[in-house]
Amino acid sequence: MAGRTSTPDPPRTWSARHLPRAAALALGLVAVALLGTCSARPGVLEQVRILGVLKVATRNSPTAYYYGAQGPEGPEFDLAARFAHELGVPVEFVTLRTPAAVLAEVASGRAHLGAAGLSITSAWEREVAFSRPYQRVRLHLVHRRDRPRPERLDALGTRTLEVVAGSAHAAALAELARGVPALRYTEVDGVDTLDLLDRVWTGEIDTTVADRNEFSLTRNFHPELRIAFNLPNASELAWALPRGDRALAARVDAYLASIESDMPALVQRYYAADDRFDYAGARQLVRDAEDRLPALRRHFEDTAREFGEDWRVLAAIGYQESRWNPLAVSPTGVRGVMMLTAETAEALGIEDRADPAQSIRGGASYLHQMRESIPARVPEPDRTWLALAAYNIGYGHLEDARVLAQSHGKDPDSWQDVREFLPLLAQERFYLQLKRGYARGWEAARFVDNVRSYLDVLEWVSPEPSPGSG
Repeated sequence: MAGRTSTPDPPRTWSARHLPRAAALALGLVAVALLGTCSARPGVLEQVRILGVLKVATRNSPTAYYYGAQGPEGPEFDLAARFAHELGVPVEFVTLRTPAAVLAEVASGRAHLGAAGLSITSAWEREVAFSRPYQRVRLHLVHRRDRPRPERLDALGTRTLEVVAGSAHAAALAELARGVPALRYTEVDGVDTLDLLDRVWTGEIDTTVADRNEFSLTRNFHPELRIAFNLPNASELAWALPRGDRALAARVDAYLASIESDMPALVQRYYAADDRFDYAGARQLVRDAEDRLPALRRHFEDTAREFGEDWRVLAAIGYQESRWNPLAVSPTGVRGVMMLTAETAEALGIEDRADPAQSIRGGASYLHQMRESIPARVPEPDRTWLALAAYNIGYGHLEDARVLAQSHGKDPDSWQDVREFLPLLAQERFYLQLKRGYARGWEAARFVDNVRSYLDVLEWVSPEPSPGSG
Protein backbone atom coordinates (compact mmCIF):
# COMPACT_ATOMS: atom_id res chain seq x y z
CA MET A 1 0.00 0.00 0.00
CA ALA A 2 1.36 3.39 -0.94
CA GLY A 3 2.07 5.86 1.83
CA ARG A 4 2.22 9.63 1.50
CA THR A 5 4.51 11.90 3.44
CA SER A 6 4.43 15.65 3.06
CA THR A 7 7.91 16.96 3.71
CA PRO A 8 8.81 20.57 4.51
CA ASP A 9 10.63 22.96 2.28
CA PRO A 10 13.98 23.11 4.15
CA PRO A 11 14.50 24.58 6.60
CA ARG A 12 10.91 25.73 7.30
CA THR A 13 8.10 23.34 8.25
CA TRP A 14 5.46 23.99 5.60
CA SER A 15 3.22 21.88 3.39
CA ALA A 16 0.04 22.23 1.35
CA ARG A 17 -2.06 21.01 4.27
CA HIS A 18 -1.07 24.14 6.20
CA LEU A 19 -2.69 26.45 3.65
CA PRO A 20 -5.94 28.17 4.62
CA ARG A 21 -8.86 25.94 3.63
CA ALA A 22 -10.11 28.33 0.93
CA ALA A 23 -6.67 28.64 -0.64
CA ALA A 24 -6.20 24.88 -0.71
CA LEU A 25 -9.63 24.46 -2.31
CA ALA A 26 -8.78 27.11 -4.90
CA LEU A 27 -5.60 25.28 -5.84
CA GLY A 28 -7.56 22.08 -6.29
CA LEU A 29 -10.22 23.75 -8.45
CA VAL A 30 -7.59 25.38 -10.66
CA ALA A 31 -5.86 22.04 -11.12
CA VAL A 32 -9.13 20.27 -11.97
CA ALA A 33 -10.05 23.00 -14.43
CA LEU A 34 -6.74 22.78 -16.22
CA LEU A 35 -6.53 19.00 -16.25
CA GLY A 36 -10.17 18.36 -17.03
CA THR A 37 -10.66 20.55 -20.08
CA CYS A 38 -9.82 19.92 -23.69
CA SER A 39 -6.85 22.23 -23.51
CA ALA A 40 -3.36 20.77 -23.58
CA ARG A 41 -2.22 19.31 -20.30
CA PRO A 42 0.17 21.75 -18.63
CA GLY A 43 3.81 20.77 -18.35
CA VAL A 44 5.07 19.35 -15.09
CA LEU A 45 6.73 22.58 -13.96
CA GLU A 46 3.47 24.43 -14.53
CA GLN A 47 1.57 21.72 -12.62
CA VAL A 48 4.00 22.09 -9.73
CA ARG A 49 3.49 25.85 -9.75
CA ILE A 50 -0.31 25.54 -9.78
CA LEU A 51 -0.53 22.78 -7.17
CA GLY A 52 2.17 24.29 -4.97
CA VAL A 53 3.85 20.94 -4.35
CA LEU A 54 6.33 18.61 -6.05
CA LYS A 55 5.05 15.02 -6.05
CA VAL A 56 7.84 12.43 -5.99
CA ALA A 57 7.41 8.67 -6.32
CA THR A 58 9.97 6.73 -4.30
CA ARG A 59 10.56 3.51 -2.38
CA ASN A 60 10.91 2.87 1.33
CA SER A 61 14.48 1.71 0.96
CA PRO A 62 17.94 2.49 2.34
CA THR A 63 19.00 3.61 -1.13
CA ALA A 64 16.04 5.98 -1.52
CA TYR A 65 13.81 7.15 1.34
CA TYR A 66 13.08 6.09 4.91
CA TYR A 67 12.27 7.47 8.36
CA GLY A 68 15.22 7.99 10.67
CA ALA A 69 15.33 9.08 14.28
CA GLN A 70 14.80 12.73 13.28
CA GLY A 71 12.34 12.24 10.41
CA PRO A 72 12.68 11.47 6.67
CA GLU A 73 16.14 10.53 5.43
CA GLY A 74 17.78 8.81 2.49
CA PRO A 75 19.80 9.86 -0.54
CA GLU A 76 16.74 10.42 -2.72
CA PHE A 77 15.01 12.35 0.05
CA ASP A 78 17.97 14.71 0.25
CA LEU A 79 18.22 15.17 -3.51
CA ALA A 80 14.49 15.64 -4.14
CA ALA A 81 13.95 17.92 -1.13
CA ARG A 82 16.74 20.18 -2.38
CA PHE A 83 15.23 20.25 -5.87
CA ALA A 84 11.81 21.17 -4.47
CA HIS A 85 13.46 23.91 -2.41
CA GLU A 86 15.01 25.25 -5.63
CA LEU A 87 11.53 25.28 -7.20
CA GLY A 88 10.16 27.09 -4.15
CA VAL A 89 7.62 24.44 -3.14
CA PRO A 90 7.37 21.64 -0.55
CA VAL A 91 7.79 18.03 -1.64
CA GLU A 92 5.33 15.19 -1.17
CA PHE A 93 6.72 11.66 -1.32
CA VAL A 94 4.62 8.69 -2.45
CA THR A 95 6.25 5.46 -1.24
CA LEU A 96 5.76 2.40 -3.44
CA ARG A 97 6.99 -1.17 -3.17
CA THR A 98 8.74 -1.76 -6.48
CA PRO A 99 10.65 0.16 -9.15
CA ALA A 100 7.92 -0.87 -11.61
CA ALA A 101 5.31 0.85 -9.44
CA VAL A 102 7.45 3.99 -9.31
CA LEU A 103 7.73 4.03 -13.11
CA ALA A 104 3.96 3.54 -13.46
CA GLU A 105 3.29 6.46 -11.09
CA VAL A 106 5.46 8.73 -13.23
CA ALA A 107 4.19 7.45 -16.58
CA SER A 108 0.57 7.99 -15.50
CA GLY A 109 1.24 11.55 -14.35
CA ARG A 110 0.29 10.82 -10.74
CA ALA A 111 3.86 11.74 -9.74
CA HIS A 112 5.95 14.51 -11.23
CA LEU A 113 9.13 12.45 -11.07
CA GLY A 114 10.48 9.19 -9.68
CA ALA A 115 13.46 9.24 -7.31
CA ALA A 116 14.04 5.70 -6.07
CA GLY A 117 17.62 4.65 -6.76
CA LEU A 118 16.62 3.73 -10.31
CA SER A 119 19.13 2.46 -12.82
CA ILE A 120 18.76 3.37 -16.48
CA THR A 121 17.79 0.28 -18.51
CA SER A 122 16.60 -0.06 -22.09
CA ALA A 123 13.37 -1.73 -20.92
CA TRP A 124 12.55 1.05 -18.50
CA GLU A 125 13.38 3.72 -21.10
CA ARG A 126 10.39 2.49 -23.07
CA GLU A 127 8.11 3.58 -20.20
CA VAL A 128 9.64 6.84 -18.96
CA ALA A 129 12.39 9.30 -19.75
CA PHE A 130 15.45 9.51 -17.53
CA SER A 131 17.41 12.47 -16.27
CA ARG A 132 21.13 12.72 -16.63
CA PRO A 133 22.79 10.17 -14.29
CA TYR A 134 23.62 11.53 -10.85
CA GLN A 135 25.78 8.54 -9.86
CA ARG A 136 27.56 5.73 -11.66
CA VAL A 137 28.06 2.60 -9.54
CA ARG A 138 30.00 -0.58 -10.22
CA LEU A 139 28.22 -3.94 -10.09
CA HIS A 140 29.79 -6.65 -7.92
CA LEU A 141 29.39 -10.40 -7.74
CA VAL A 142 29.26 -11.02 -3.97
CA HIS A 143 30.04 -14.19 -2.00
CA ARG A 144 31.02 -15.23 1.54
CA ARG A 145 34.71 -14.97 2.29
CA ASP A 146 34.82 -18.48 3.81
CA ARG A 147 33.59 -20.06 0.57
CA PRO A 148 35.66 -20.62 -2.60
CA ARG A 149 35.82 -17.37 -4.56
CA PRO A 150 34.30 -17.46 -8.07
CA GLU A 151 36.76 -16.02 -10.56
CA ARG A 152 34.46 -15.21 -13.47
CA LEU A 153 30.86 -15.60 -14.61
CA ASP A 154 31.49 -18.61 -16.83
CA ALA A 155 33.18 -20.43 -13.93
CA LEU A 156 30.33 -20.40 -11.42
CA GLY A 157 29.70 -24.10 -11.99
CA THR A 158 27.07 -25.37 -9.56
CA ARG A 159 27.14 -22.21 -7.43
CA THR A 160 23.72 -20.57 -7.15
CA LEU A 161 23.34 -17.00 -8.39
CA GLU A 162 20.11 -15.14 -7.60
CA VAL A 163 19.06 -11.58 -8.47
CA VAL A 164 15.89 -9.55 -7.96
CA ALA A 165 13.34 -10.24 -10.69
CA GLY A 166 12.88 -7.38 -13.13
CA SER A 167 15.76 -5.41 -11.62
CA ALA A 168 18.57 -3.56 -13.32
CA HIS A 169 20.89 -6.30 -12.02
CA ALA A 170 18.82 -8.92 -13.86
CA ALA A 171 18.97 -6.79 -17.02
CA ALA A 172 22.75 -6.56 -16.69
CA LEU A 173 23.07 -10.34 -16.39
CA ALA A 174 20.74 -10.87 -19.35
CA GLU A 175 23.00 -8.65 -21.45
CA LEU A 176 26.12 -10.50 -20.28
CA ALA A 177 24.53 -13.90 -20.87
CA ARG A 178 24.50 -13.21 -24.59
CA GLY A 179 28.28 -13.49 -24.54
CA VAL A 180 28.52 -16.06 -21.73
CA PRO A 181 26.30 -19.03 -22.72
CA ALA A 182 27.26 -20.96 -19.57
CA LEU A 183 25.87 -18.27 -17.28
CA ARG A 184 22.95 -19.50 -15.19
CA TYR A 185 21.03 -17.38 -12.72
CA THR A 186 17.60 -17.17 -11.10
CA GLU A 187 15.36 -14.11 -10.86
CA VAL A 188 13.51 -13.99 -7.52
CA ASP A 189 10.25 -12.10 -6.87
CA GLY A 190 9.29 -10.38 -3.63
CA VAL A 191 12.79 -9.54 -2.39
CA ASP A 192 15.32 -6.77 -2.71
CA THR A 193 19.09 -6.95 -3.08
CA LEU A 194 19.70 -6.57 0.67
CA ASP A 195 17.56 -9.68 1.22
CA LEU A 196 19.66 -11.63 -1.27
CA LEU A 197 22.87 -10.41 0.33
CA ASP A 198 21.51 -11.70 3.62
CA ARG A 199 20.87 -15.08 2.00
CA VAL A 200 24.45 -15.18 0.79
CA TRP A 201 25.55 -14.44 4.35
CA THR A 202 23.38 -17.25 5.80
CA GLY A 203 24.58 -19.68 3.12
CA GLU A 204 21.15 -20.18 1.52
CA ILE A 205 22.62 -19.10 -1.82
CA ASP A 206 26.19 -18.81 -3.05
CA THR A 207 26.25 -15.48 -4.87
CA THR A 208 24.25 -12.44 -5.91
CA VAL A 209 24.82 -9.18 -7.75
CA ALA A 210 24.86 -5.88 -5.84
CA ASP A 211 25.88 -2.38 -6.75
CA ARG A 212 28.49 -0.51 -4.74
CA ASN A 213 25.91 1.33 -2.62
CA GLU A 214 24.03 -1.84 -1.66
CA PHE A 215 27.22 -3.72 -0.84
CA SER A 216 28.48 -0.84 1.31
CA LEU A 217 25.25 -0.89 3.31
CA THR A 218 25.30 -4.59 4.04
CA ARG A 219 28.97 -4.64 5.04
CA ASN A 220 27.94 -2.80 8.20
CA PHE A 221 26.23 -5.91 9.58
CA HIS A 222 27.56 -8.72 7.32
CA PRO A 223 31.34 -8.13 7.27
CA GLU A 224 31.86 -11.72 6.09
CA LEU A 225 30.65 -10.79 2.60
CA ARG A 226 33.26 -10.14 -0.05
CA ILE A 227 33.40 -9.00 -3.67
CA ALA A 228 34.38 -11.91 -5.90
CA PHE A 229 34.85 -9.67 -8.93
CA ASN A 230 33.32 -6.66 -10.68
CA LEU A 231 30.97 -7.09 -13.59
CA PRO A 232 32.10 -5.31 -16.76
CA ASN A 233 29.02 -3.12 -16.87
CA ALA A 234 27.94 -0.51 -14.34
CA SER A 235 24.64 1.04 -13.27
CA GLU A 236 23.80 4.68 -13.92
CA LEU A 237 21.38 6.01 -11.33
CA ALA A 238 18.92 8.68 -12.47
CA TRP A 239 15.45 10.11 -11.92
CA ALA A 240 12.45 8.91 -13.89
CA LEU A 241 10.62 11.69 -15.73
CA PRO A 242 7.48 11.85 -17.90
CA ARG A 243 8.29 11.33 -21.56
CA GLY A 244 8.25 14.41 -23.78
CA ASP A 245 8.49 17.09 -21.08
CA ARG A 246 11.62 18.90 -22.24
CA ALA A 247 11.26 21.81 -19.82
CA LEU A 248 11.24 19.50 -16.80
CA ALA A 249 14.13 17.44 -18.16
CA ALA A 250 16.22 20.55 -18.71
CA ARG A 251 15.47 21.88 -15.21
CA VAL A 252 16.25 18.54 -13.56
CA ASP A 253 19.45 18.04 -15.55
CA ALA A 254 20.65 21.54 -14.69
CA TYR A 255 19.94 20.88 -11.01
CA LEU A 256 21.73 17.52 -10.98
CA ALA A 257 24.70 19.06 -12.78
CA SER A 258 24.85 21.85 -10.19
CA ILE A 259 25.12 19.44 -7.25
CA GLU A 260 27.63 17.07 -8.85
CA SER A 261 30.36 18.25 -6.48
CA ASP A 262 28.09 17.47 -3.50
CA MET A 263 27.55 13.82 -4.41
CA PRO A 264 30.68 12.43 -2.69
CA ALA A 265 29.48 13.85 0.64
CA LEU A 266 26.00 12.38 0.06
CA VAL A 267 27.50 8.96 -0.68
CA GLN A 268 29.72 9.25 2.38
CA ARG A 269 26.73 10.05 4.57
CA TYR A 270 24.59 7.10 3.58
CA TYR A 271 26.95 4.38 2.40
CA ALA A 272 30.36 4.75 4.04
CA ALA A 273 31.21 2.68 7.10
CA ASP A 274 30.80 4.75 10.25
CA ASP A 275 34.03 4.59 12.24
CA ARG A 276 32.24 6.06 15.26
CA PHE A 277 30.98 2.54 15.83
CA ASP A 278 34.47 1.05 16.14
CA TYR A 279 35.41 0.35 19.74
CA ALA A 280 38.36 2.61 20.56
CA GLY A 281 39.73 0.34 23.26
CA ALA A 282 39.76 0.62 27.02
CA ARG A 283 43.33 1.89 27.07
CA GLN A 284 42.53 4.86 24.81
CA LEU A 285 39.38 5.63 26.78
CA VAL A 286 41.34 5.71 30.02
CA ARG A 287 43.80 8.17 28.47
CA ASP A 288 40.96 10.33 27.20
CA ALA A 289 39.30 10.18 30.61
CA GLU A 290 42.45 11.72 32.02
CA ASP A 291 43.00 14.30 29.29
CA ARG A 292 39.57 15.33 28.01
CA LEU A 293 36.94 14.33 30.55
CA PRO A 294 37.93 16.67 33.43
CA ALA A 295 36.87 19.75 31.44
CA LEU A 296 33.43 18.22 30.82
CA ARG A 297 32.77 16.19 33.94
CA ARG A 298 31.07 19.02 35.85
CA HIS A 299 28.61 19.51 32.96
CA PHE A 300 27.85 15.79 32.86
CA GLU A 301 27.33 15.68 36.64
CA ASP A 302 25.17 18.82 36.83
CA THR A 303 22.97 17.65 33.98
CA ALA A 304 22.73 14.13 35.39
CA ARG A 305 21.42 15.50 38.71
CA GLU A 306 18.80 17.52 36.84
CA PHE A 307 17.47 14.49 34.97
CA GLY A 308 18.05 11.83 37.63
CA GLU A 309 20.62 10.11 35.45
CA ASP A 310 24.00 8.52 36.10
CA TRP A 311 26.53 11.02 34.75
CA ARG A 312 28.64 8.17 33.44
CA VAL A 313 25.85 7.12 31.06
CA LEU A 314 25.79 10.63 29.60
CA ALA A 315 29.59 10.66 29.43
CA ALA A 316 29.61 7.29 27.64
CA ILE A 317 27.15 8.65 25.05
CA GLY A 318 29.31 11.75 24.63
CA TYR A 319 32.39 9.61 24.08
CA GLN A 320 30.60 7.47 21.52
CA GLU A 321 29.35 10.52 19.68
CA SER A 322 32.32 12.89 19.69
CA ARG A 323 35.17 11.43 21.74
CA TRP A 324 34.36 14.31 24.14
CA ASN A 325 35.22 16.94 21.56
CA PRO A 326 32.97 20.03 21.98
CA LEU A 327 33.95 21.27 18.52
CA ALA A 328 33.27 18.01 16.68
CA VAL A 329 31.38 18.41 13.40
CA SER A 330 30.29 15.58 11.11
CA PRO A 331 29.99 15.78 7.29
CA THR A 332 26.21 15.80 7.78
CA GLY A 333 26.23 18.88 10.03
CA VAL A 334 25.66 17.32 13.46
CA ARG A 335 27.96 18.87 16.03
CA GLY A 336 29.05 19.23 19.63
CA VAL A 337 29.82 16.82 22.45
CA MET A 338 26.52 14.97 21.94
CA MET A 339 26.49 15.48 18.15
CA LEU A 340 23.01 17.00 17.95
CA THR A 341 21.33 17.82 14.65
CA ALA A 342 20.12 21.37 14.15
CA GLU A 343 16.51 20.14 14.18
CA THR A 344 16.91 18.22 17.44
CA ALA A 345 18.69 21.14 19.09
CA GLU A 346 15.91 23.53 18.08
CA ALA A 347 13.23 21.14 19.36
CA LEU A 348 15.07 20.85 22.69
CA GLY A 349 15.65 24.60 23.03
CA ILE A 350 19.41 24.36 22.53
CA GLU A 351 20.80 27.54 20.99
CA ASP A 352 24.52 26.71 20.72
CA ARG A 353 25.42 23.10 19.99
CA ALA A 354 29.13 23.88 20.37
CA ASP A 355 28.61 24.93 23.99
CA PRO A 356 29.38 21.81 26.07
CA ALA A 357 26.83 22.52 28.78
CA GLN A 358 24.02 23.08 26.26
CA SER A 359 24.98 20.09 24.13
CA ILE A 360 25.11 17.74 27.13
CA ARG A 361 21.80 19.06 28.42
CA GLY A 362 20.24 18.52 25.00
CA GLY A 363 21.48 14.94 24.86
CA ALA A 364 20.28 14.24 28.41
CA SER A 365 16.86 15.74 27.67
CA TYR A 366 16.45 13.60 24.57
CA LEU A 367 17.55 10.44 26.42
CA HIS A 368 15.07 11.29 29.19
CA GLN A 369 12.27 11.55 26.61
CA MET A 370 13.18 8.14 25.22
CA ARG A 371 13.40 6.58 28.70
CA GLU A 372 9.98 7.98 29.64
CA SER A 373 8.53 6.45 26.45
CA ILE A 374 9.62 2.92 27.44
CA PRO A 375 6.74 1.05 29.16
CA ALA A 376 6.91 1.38 32.96
CA ARG A 377 6.95 -2.40 33.40
CA VAL A 378 10.40 -2.72 31.75
CA PRO A 379 13.00 -3.18 34.52
CA GLU A 380 16.55 -1.90 34.67
CA PRO A 381 19.03 -2.27 33.11
CA ASP A 382 16.97 -3.24 30.04
CA ARG A 383 15.08 0.04 30.30
CA THR A 384 18.32 2.00 29.89
CA TRP A 385 19.60 -0.13 27.00
CA LEU A 386 16.26 0.17 25.15
CA ALA A 387 16.24 3.93 25.77
CA LEU A 388 19.75 4.18 24.32
CA ALA A 389 18.63 2.30 21.21
CA ALA A 390 15.68 4.69 20.84
CA TYR A 391 18.09 7.62 21.34
CA ASN A 392 20.01 6.41 18.29
CA ILE A 393 17.30 5.14 15.95
CA GLY A 394 14.09 6.80 17.16
CA TYR A 395 11.41 5.41 19.44
CA GLY A 396 9.13 4.38 16.58
CA HIS A 397 11.75 2.11 15.05
CA LEU A 398 12.55 0.64 18.47
CA GLU A 399 8.86 -0.21 18.82
CA ASP A 400 8.97 -1.94 15.43
CA ALA A 401 11.88 -4.09 16.64
CA ARG A 402 9.97 -4.92 19.84
CA VAL A 403 6.90 -5.91 17.81
CA LEU A 404 9.08 -8.06 15.57
CA ALA A 405 10.69 -9.73 18.58
CA GLN A 406 7.31 -10.46 20.15
CA SER A 407 5.94 -11.89 16.89
CA HIS A 408 8.83 -14.37 16.92
CA GLY A 409 8.12 -15.50 20.47
CA LYS A 410 10.78 -13.35 22.13
CA ASP A 411 10.47 -10.88 25.02
CA PRO A 412 9.92 -7.29 23.77
CA ASP A 413 11.03 -6.00 27.18
CA SER A 414 14.41 -7.77 27.02
CA TRP A 415 17.26 -5.81 25.47
CA GLN A 416 19.06 -8.97 24.34
CA ASP A 417 15.93 -10.26 22.57
CA VAL A 418 15.18 -6.90 20.94
CA ARG A 419 18.83 -6.45 19.94
CA GLU A 420 18.60 -9.66 17.91
CA PHE A 421 15.86 -8.15 15.76
CA LEU A 422 17.12 -4.60 15.28
CA PRO A 423 19.30 -5.48 12.23
CA LEU A 424 16.22 -7.01 10.55
CA LEU A 425 14.73 -3.52 10.21
CA ALA A 426 17.09 -3.11 7.25
CA GLN A 427 15.69 -6.14 5.37
CA GLU A 428 12.77 -5.63 3.02
CA ARG A 429 10.92 -8.81 3.92
CA PHE A 430 10.68 -7.50 7.48
CA TYR A 431 10.47 -3.71 7.19
CA LEU A 432 7.61 -3.78 4.70
CA GLN A 433 5.49 -5.40 7.42
CA LEU A 434 6.32 -2.75 9.99
CA LYS A 435 4.67 0.58 10.74
CA ARG A 436 7.73 2.82 10.30
CA GLY A 437 9.50 0.91 7.50
CA TYR A 438 13.23 0.72 6.90
CA ALA A 439 15.77 1.66 9.54
CA ARG A 440 19.51 1.19 10.05
CA GLY A 441 18.91 -1.13 12.97
CA TRP A 442 22.43 -2.50 13.10
CA GLU A 443 23.67 0.99 13.98
CA ALA A 444 21.41 1.15 17.03
CA ALA A 445 22.63 -2.26 18.21
CA ARG A 446 26.27 -1.20 17.85
CA PHE A 447 25.58 2.15 19.46
CA VAL A 448 24.25 0.48 22.60
CA ASP A 449 27.06 -2.09 22.62
CA ASN A 450 29.67 0.65 22.45
CA VAL A 451 28.05 2.87 25.06
CA ARG A 452 27.87 -0.11 27.41
CA SER A 453 31.56 -0.84 26.79
CA TYR A 454 32.52 2.76 27.55
CA LEU A 455 30.26 2.76 30.60
CA ASP A 456 32.02 -0.34 31.96
CA VAL A 457 35.36 1.45 31.75
CA LEU A 458 33.99 4.67 33.28
CA GLU A 459 32.49 2.71 36.17
CA TRP A 460 35.95 1.27 36.78
CA VAL A 461 37.85 4.58 36.63
CA SER A 462 35.04 6.58 38.36
CA PRO A 463 33.20 4.12 40.62
CA GLU A 464 30.90 6.67 42.29
CA PRO A 465 27.89 8.10 40.40
CA SER A 466 26.97 11.71 40.98
CA PRO A 467 24.80 12.48 44.04
CA GLY A 468 21.11 12.34 43.17
CA SER A 469 21.55 10.25 40.03
CA GLY A 470 19.17 7.42 39.36
